[in-house]
Amino acid sequence: MTESALLRGGRVIDPRNGVDSVLDVLLLNGKVAKVGSGFESKAQVLDVSGCLVVPGFVDLHTHLREPGFEQKGTIATETLAALRGGFTTICAMPNTNPAPDGAEVLRSLKERLERDARVRVLPIGCITRGRAGKELAELSELHTGGCIALSDDGSPVANARLMRSAMELAAAMDVPISEHCDHPDLSHDGSMNEGRVSERLGLPGQPEAAETSAIARNIALCEATGVRLHIAHVTTARGLELVADAKARRLPITCEVTPSHLHLTEQSVFGDADEPAYNTNAKINPPLRTESDRRALLAGVNSGLIDAIATDHAPHAVDDKLCEFDDAAFGISCIETALGTVMTLVERGELELVPAIRALTSGPTSVFRFDPGIGDLSIGAGDITIIDPTHRWIVDPLRFASKGRNTPLAGTELTGAVRAVIFNGSIAYEMETASA
Repeated sequence: MTESALLRGGRVIDPRNGVDSVLDVLLLNGKVAKVGSGFESKAQVLDVSGCLVVPGFVDLHTHLREPGFEQKGTIATETLAALRGGFTTICAMPNTNPAPDGAEVLRSLKERLERDARVRVLPIGCITRGRAGKELAELSELHTGGCIALSDDGSPVANARLMRSAMELAAAMDVPISEHCDHPDLSHDGSMNEGRVSERLGLPGQPEAAETSAIARNIALCEATGVRLHIAHVTTARGLELVADAKARRLPITCEVTPSHLHLTEQSVFGDADEPAYNTNAKINPPLRTESDRRALLAGVNSGLIDAIATDHAPHAVDDKLCEFDDAAFGISCIETALGTVMTLVERGELELVPAIRALTSGPTSVFRFDPGIGDLSIGAGDITIIDPTHRWIVDPLRFASKGRNTPLAGTELTGAVRAVIFNGSIAYEMETASA
């Protein structure tokens, strides 16, 4: 594609600007110059009829693994996977080694990103030093250095006094905190959701209360400090009720859900056969929950209560999953299947299309503060994802760009695929020319 192009005949969905219609999109010098119909241009014409033309996706919760865990994934492999999934902006979680808890580590990370990233990557800094939950990280350095948020990722800050101090400082700097809401004393050693399936499999479970009690505590601390609090990967109906109540009281609360929790339940651990599969690829933290929880999460996206669909993409090496269930690592490699998962739920009538696109685009940009032009098709924007909504495909982990093959969706037919991605005004990915 040249720097000037006319995307003709696609269904343009731009939730931030209230656009949902078959329109043309004119790009000049790699940027959106006009969205409308009936205009002519000498630009190269790209026929996208039958496709959805939407802003480049934004992921608030991605694991790149580098530095420290390059056997699981690297910045190069996982950002290519993101691109193939339609994501042009991702937020990198801090569970690396070393973890970004001060200016020096952050500077080194940003140098790696500048060299190897295939999409726009914004780092999330640690709340505590080394994510150990003992003392605060250098929060001011991280904010000044460009971290878009603060989080200890899968290591929730258990000490309420320490978390309050972190929230007070974050509020003063106007930087959000993204918290994995879990009470470690309740979830300790639990490898899946506590309930009927865990009892049948004889596996230790994580109770709903581990999530809901932590959400309640963090909402109370948010109310006391005024911090912008983001609830990462909410999984339970009750947890979502707590978020809804906090939002009704106009607290600065947002939340996200993963495509895995929208699509799958605890039954995925057991499998579809008569004999239990103990499927380690369905082991994720927080765990897959019940069908009633899943339906509450779907309703939360449809209503707009849930602000973002965030992947929690977590690639692992084969050995991390090829073991006993209790010993297996938590996490699903899902950034390349996220769009197919969402569009399959749309096809089933469980998700509504426009709210789902909002949760992948403008919704995330209402959570953290991004530069203008990210998450929408306003004049000057340069990121566009083009979707073939009817393309059917079988998930084959061996064809992933990600190093992580750990998906419970292997062999599953999904509907909807990324046809092309324009990043910073240039075609960065096309489905037809993909090598895998």
